Amino acid sequence: MSSWQLQEAKQRFSEVVRRAHDEGPQIVTRHGEDVAVIIDMAEYRRLKGGEPDFKEFLMSGPDLSDLDLTRSRDLPREVDLGTDW
Repeated sequence: MSSWQLQEAKQRFSEVVRRAHDEGPQIVTRHGEDVAVIIDMAEYRRLKGGEPDFKEFLMSGPDLSDLDLTRSRDLPREVDLGTDW
């Protein structure tokens, strides 16, 4: 795991990203303190647990099987529209 001072990481960002992909996490420091880690996208997805696809997203919602979606057969209410327009 390599360590980069912030200024150097900014100047050589492409190399930092390449090394994160090829060699593993790259630590960025500011004033001698670790402040960030650049990691490969595959590693990020592994750590995050991946994202569900759209179907998985919809299927993970609440169970709606008990929801009553039947429409009332009642007639509509009467409305007095009047003639005073």
